[in-house]
Amino acid sequence: MKKILSIFMCLVVFPAFVMAQGKKPLTHDVYDDWKSLGSTSLSNDGNWLHFTINPQEGDNVLEVKQLNGTAAYKIDRAVNPNFTNDNRFVIFVIKPQAALEKELKLKKTKPADMPKDTLGILNLQSGDMVKKPLVKGYKLPKDGSGWLVYQNEPSATKAAATDEANVDEKPKKPAPKAKGSELVVRNLATGEEQVIDRTAEYIFSDPGNRIYFTKVEDDSVKNAGVWYFDTQTKALAAIDTGHTEYKGITAHKDGLKLGWHATADSTKAKEKYYSLFFWDNAAKQSRKLVDTLTQGVPEQWVVSDNGNINFSDNGNRIFFATAPRPSKYEYAEDTTILDEDRVKMDVWSWTDDAIQPMQKVQLNRDLKRTYLAVYQLNSNKMVQLEDEDFNSVNLDPDRKFDIAIATDDSKYRYDYSWDIQLPRDVYTVDLNTGARKMIFTAQGFPQASPNGKYLAWYEPTDSTWYSYTLANGTKRALTANMDVNFYDEIHDSPSLPGGYGSAGWLADESAILVYDRHDIWKLDPTMAKAPENLTNGYGRANDLRYRYNRLDFEERSIPTTGKWYLSTFNSTNKQSGYSNINANTKANPTSILMGDYAMSGMRKAKDSDRVIFNRSTFTEYGEVYATNMQFENPRKMSVTNPQQSEYNWGTIELVEYTSLQGDRLQGLLIKPENFDPNKKYPLISYFYERSSDGLHAYRSPAPSASTINLTYFASNGYIVFVPDIKYELGLPGPSAYDCIVPGVLSIVDRGFVDKDNMAIQGQSWGGYQVAYLVTQTNMFKAAGSGAPVVNMTSAYGGIRWGTGMSRMFQYEQTQSRIGGTLWEKPWYYIENSPLFYADRIKTPLLIMANDEDGSVPWYQGIEFYMALRRNSVPSWLLVYNGEDHNLRLRKNRKDLSIRLSQFFDHYLKGEPMPYWMKYGIPATEKGKTMRYELTED
Repeated sequence: MKKILSIFMCLVVFPAFVMAQGKKPLTHDVYDDWKSLGSTSLSNDGNWLHFTINPQEGDNVLEVKQLNGTAAYKIDRAVNPNFTNDNRFVIFVIKPQAALEKELKLKKTKPADMPKDTLGILNLQSGDMVKKPLVKGYKLPKDGSGWLVYQNEPSATKAAATDEANVDEKPKKPAPKAKGSELVVRNLATGEEQVIDRTAEYIFSDPGNRIYFTKVEDDSVKNAGVWYFDTQTKALAAIDTGHTEYKGITAHKDGLKLGWHATADSTKAKEKYYSLFFWDNAAKQSRKLVDTLTQGVPEQWVVSDNGNINFSDNGNRIFFATAPRPSKYEYAEDTTILDEDRVKMDVWSWTDDAIQPMQKVQLNRDLKRTYLAVYQLNSNKMVQLEDEDFNSVNLDPDRKFDIAIATDDSKYRYDYSWDIQLPRDVYTVDLNTGARKMIFTAQGFPQASPNGKYLAWYEPTDSTWYSYTLANGTKRALTANMDVNFYDEIHDSPSLPGGYGSAGWLADESAILVYDRHDIWKLDPTMAKAPENLTNGYGRANDLRYRYNRLDFEERSIPTTGKWYLSTFNSTNKQSGYSNINANTKANPTSILMGDYAMSGMRKAKDSDRVIFNRSTFTEYGEVYATNMQFENPRKMSVTNPQQSEYNWGTIELVEYTSLQGDRLQGLLIKPENFDPNKKYPLISYFYERSSDGLHAYRSPAPSASTINLTYFASNGYIVFVPDIKYELGLPGPSAYDCIVPGVLSIVDRGFVDKDNMAIQGQSWGGYQVAYLVTQTNMFKAAGSGAPVVNMTSAYGGIRWGTGMSRMFQYEQTQSRIGGTLWEKPWYYIENSPLFYADRIKTPLLIMANDEDGSVPWYQGIEFYMALRRNSVPSWLLVYNGEDHNLRLRKNRKDLSIRLSQFFDHYLKGEPMPYWMKYGIPATEKGKTMRYELTED
């Protein structure tokens, strides 16, 4: 007789047993309680810190704390916080309550009637807070202070927009909808405000001396325009009027020059023609620089409003975008044919540079593609820099140079479906004339020195760093004769190995700093000086990895004086921390903080030596800590998940073992917090490639996008093992077996694993390895395989729909590691494909393969399921409709998490089989029931 035992009954009995031991196990209904830290920042003087604590679902909290005192503030639902440059205020946006928004959406409330954001202004000196309801957004100047500008929602009345008393009061009935939005300029010191109507775009100049904005037309007269508000004189003045639309306003860094797009076409016109305009404070007059008739604009091209406007550093150039007229590519449509009679098809031509799926993925980008141009203000000359055949011109970050560097891979692009490591031709482009000069061909991406004298890049084809002197065209192989590896030393795929990257150029252009696996090298681009190991080989000698830590996010080059701070990682024991050395000096780095943590995110206050960083372990969330530049007495500032103390968590340790090929490998061993060495525990092994460097990563309980949550399973009485995998080319499946199986057996040998109750689980590449392993061994009692490729022969020529790329490159060059075409190495494809050995499988399998997977073809999961079904292997295929490779929707993630735990609990713990496993969910019940109930016969 069939009995149904509800999950509720199980949860009543089991927690009672665990509570007797002190702590509760994690359950699926606690996910929403776990939060994450976000948006962390120091005030310029280092006296204040703000951070947000964000739930997985629901309302966040903004916390603002004084570091040199005790003042602290908490603001519910506050996002986008920013300190003012004078350290006196923090500005933020308060979102509506998430529960209220959800309730209104269920009632199908119109977007216009949904609750709106509120602006918050917190005075850090007095603690007073001002709230402004019905606000769209705000801006602060990059460098200046004392002023704030914000924009109201279009429907906001003046009364509602300035109500500081109680934002929870019901706003007054809005007036008839006006054109544009109200812009409010606020003096933060006095609270004085000036309201400007009918605005659209608005920007602050960097110094904060001007607020520039556009006005839209109303129904009576053509009075759109560009205006400014001067924060020093409080003058309000029009810069340009008379056109129907203005957009793209951009100011030079001095705040006294402006560029924008404008059109005189009707706002309802299907195709509008924009012109580029310029204004400077000295001339007090705007002028049109470029339109369709300007010399230099290609025939049938226009100024494009889809591109950005930028000034050069000295203000003598304006960079903007052009594009072919949209109508240039439109074909006359035959209006005599009914829509149902039209032929709709794709033509895949062998002559196409990009295959049709790639063209479709890139369609919107291509339709809005723009081409860089420049206007020389000194000579009143327009120069087109890019065109349809040459469209990768890269300006230097500050737009100081007279040349730009461009790359062009068009000659090689045809091969991209199977070769993703294409060379590219590198050009210089003269910004004064537009003249192009090809200077070399490379696979690396050249980095220009601070003043544009040199280029440097890592070349994968010979694993060498090169330099190029732009003045005389001299190319030098900087590391060619060095007895040091600058390529990835553990690279194990058929592709060319990448390098370890660069810290950047020294400010005086005397050298570029590059990394090997452990240390930092100083390379003279002229080779007048020999390469110098600035960390003195101490990294390699002690298995440490040093990387330059940029303290100023706006830093364009590395200073040649002072101290350099280095992120430090021990590759053997996984400790991390920070070290320093004197700038530009060869020496053993001085360790200033090192420990059994994952440390990251070091940031310094702009005007003080206050520093913050994040520190985590497997059991400690990555909280923010504050200290000084000597890292003395770090102080924990955030407490993100205090509820963790109520739950049985887990412990983690680094283990070593030997593969069947004799390689020494590492893995992560996770045990329940209440681990008893005299007990036998079920084991789950999860794997991907190499994960041991993540020893000190905190793993929040969260609904799964595709894989088991390691913390959840440890909390619920499982041993979890995560082995590293080393691959042999052409043998991805056997390599997985050679590393995973001995790793698991090494854990079994420790005596606390129930070897009759072990399982494996993985997703994507991990899902493939799971599928392969169960064709080779029956040692696992159950297995979970997400998005697996099981038939490399049918997957080889498929499409990765997320990018539109052919899958060939993956087998020939990257993760699948076959190293040749299907016709060159057919037996490698077959021998590594689990489908061809499906008759060997005895292990019950839970498969996930979603019908809109953009990475792995959905039919791979179907092929696997049908083979298992044909061979009468207990198997279940979960297909989340409309979902991608990894689940995006939280409701689906929660569902998968429940099914994963029920599946493994049944096979490894002997829990009753849930209804969905025993009886399935017929199509007639789809969406009506989840069938989580547990059954007993």
